[in-house]
Amino acid sequence: MTDTSTGSLELLHVGGPTVRLRYGGLTWLTDPTFDAPRDYPGPITLHKLTPPAIPAAQVGPVDVVLLSHDQHADNLDITGREFLTAPTLSTPEAAQRIEGVRGLKDWETVRFGEVTVTAVPALHGPEGAEEFSGTVIGFVLHADGLPTVYVSGDNASVAYVRDIVARIGRIDVAVLHVGAANVGRFGDTDVTLNARTALEAAAELGDDTVIVPVHAEGWAHFTETVGHLELTFGYGGRAGQLRIPIAGVPLTI
Repeated sequence: MTDTSTGSLELLHVGGPTVRLRYGGLTWLTDPTFDAPRDYPGPITLHKLTPPAIPAAQVGPVDVVLLSHDQHADNLDITGREFLTAPTLSTPEAAQRIEGVRGLKDWETVRFGEVTVTAVPALHGPEGAEEFSGTVIGFVLHADGLPTVYVSGDNASVAYVRDIVARIGRIDVAVLHVGAANVGRFGDTDVTLNARTALEAAAELGDDTVIVPVHAEGWAHFTETVGHLELTFGYGGRAGQLRIPIAGVPLTI
């Protein structure tokens, strides 16, 4: 276990969707991706462009892995699978494919120490995308005396964010997968939040929620930069909500 100061959250953005969280006396890792740049052939070939900010060996011990889904290499790559020896939470379908993974249905909860984890809905594209993109989940972490943290996973649905707030209540920190990911499967419809829908999600989350954008770089299928996101939030009057992490540099909230 890793000591975390009361009331604080430390984030380390490794790259892509991969974030190390120190929260509630535990170390958490989201969507492990640590491969060097390469191509991943498949029905749609994915192209990784940049390496992780820190190698897997420098992450240190991990207590829990939060895996939004297992079927895409930009959320779980070859090297990243080494971290699945830690307790891993993901979708029921991932649990069927990977031994040792615990699958959670939407709104199901599990407890680790003082932290309650709630699986929350996510949609990796437009309505009906599950048939092609597979099922995806997000996570909410809650502990007394600590900020409530929402990790979106590859969610493109603002309506789901609205549902999460209605059910969970106040979200203090939201780690949002952005970048307008688009591999052409659904035409011009993005499969993660773009700047406009991320701004809408921030409005649903509330003015006091800290927005930490990740998963907007390092792969050829991202179509919007973090810089564009900053401009959009500025024009929308929400620039003050953004905390953009520097990859490889711990950020304390």
